[in-house]
Amino acid sequence: MTAALALGTYRLRNAPSALRWAASAGADWIDTAPNYLHGQAQSLLAPVLADHPYLGVATKVGFATAAVEEGAVTAGVLRPGTRHSLDPAYVRWQTDRNRAQLGREHLDAVFIHNPERAALRREALHDVLRAAFAALEAKASVGHIGAYGIATWHGFTENLFTVEILDRLATEAAGTTAHHLGIIQLPVNLVVDTALTQALDQGGPIAEAAARGWAVHASAPLHGGELPDLATAELAALLRPGLSTAQACLLAAASCPGVSKVLLSASTAAHWDAARAALAEPPIPADALRKVLDVLAPHQPC
Repeated sequence: MTAALALGTYRLRNAPSALRWAASAGADWIDTAPNYLHGQAQSLLAPVLADHPYLGVATKVGFATAAVEEGAVTAGVLRPGTRHSLDPAYVRWQTDRNRAQLGREHLDAVFIHNPERAALRREALHDVLRAAFAALEAKASVGHIGAYGIATWHGFTENLFTVEILDRLATEAAGTTAHHLGIIQLPVNLVVDTALTQALDQGGPIAEAAARGWAVHASAPLHGGELPDLATAELAALLRPGLSTAQACLLAAASCPGVSKVLLSASTAAHWDAARAALAEPPIPADALRKVLDVLAPHQPC
């Protein structure tokens, strides 16, 4: 079974229209952040979300735009000039700000956004994450959020943390194994392929998270839009004959074992419909994915 398609908003154009297209086509999840679209993403999306209360919403805490910084400094939860913070007071404050901007009393998921940006040694980062998790546990206990997790680019590949460590830190923060950490987000594509390769061998963060029943969201499935230019029609045919290069590469990410949602910033109805058609296909077999990864290996960044 392939992963479900969800709307990502990192590089989205015309966000309200894109959300309407996605919702009308059956999407049930949107991923955003307070620093997306020059800090305007959540405010732009709120009116559409009000018309679609069934849509699941995930957002993030950590980064501070100029507007966020001004409010947080005034509230006494951030020092002037800070652009990223995982301080518990700031995590609580930004979670509430996200709820207000999105017009949702309850957020389905809140991610700690790129914790690697804290630039801390491994053990110190774990202490910071434990404290941030405790702040989010408090938000979950009063119904402000449903779950929390980690959205990272390099945290797993740089061995700053593992799923096992995150699970332990959440248990310590909550004081029980019945914590609310239950979702991770990381790049899954044919170029940044570490997580995908590990998952094909039933290892790595995707497999470990899925084994715990956590959701796994694949970000950058087309490598920021660059992947269709790196791949070829012949390579796409190896993945799934009849699909375009972009469709085949998207299906590859959605076929990764353990991935539950693929986040796509589709700015037009045509792009969204093409993506839906691709993910309606059966998953690409693991052997075919390994073959394509071997072909692409010489072209991947060091």
